[in-house]
Amino acid sequence: MKRRVTGIGGIFLKADDPEATKDWYSKHLGIKSGKWGGTFQWRKAENKEKTGFTAWSIFKNDTEYTNPSTKDAMINYRVENLEELLNTLKAEGVEIVGEMESYDYGKFGWIMDPNGYKVELWEPVDKNYEDICDPADLNNMD
Repeated sequence: MKRRVTGIGGIFLKADDPEATKDWYSKHLGIKSGKWGGTFQWRKAENKEKTGFTAWSIFKNDTEYTNPSTKDAMINYRVENLEELLNTLKAEGVEIVGEMESYDYGKFGWIMDPNGYKVELWEPVDKNYEDICDPADLNNMD
């Protein structure tokens, strides 16, 4: 099996007022954030010509996206082979949440950790993700 997790794909927080929270992060930490949040673009260590991305977003407290977790945060991890990893995790007794979903910019799956956090797993297609990013929301980390 290839490596399981290759990096952080995203950080998702819940807030009473997502817009005010995004404004606070923008003012005090300089994080650019649009409708869907911010995107940190970086260069891959093994090939500086290729970019990768880490998403950052604030959801309303009543979002159902993080269900069945009741926690205020969810981490998205970048993975290499999502289908194989989900099968391995299931065999190891890890709770799988929902069905894997595929989009032009990658595949997504979800699991629950032992502390009740929903964990999102993303097998990215970085070039396609780059094509849908709003350049105004990029937080470059070159």
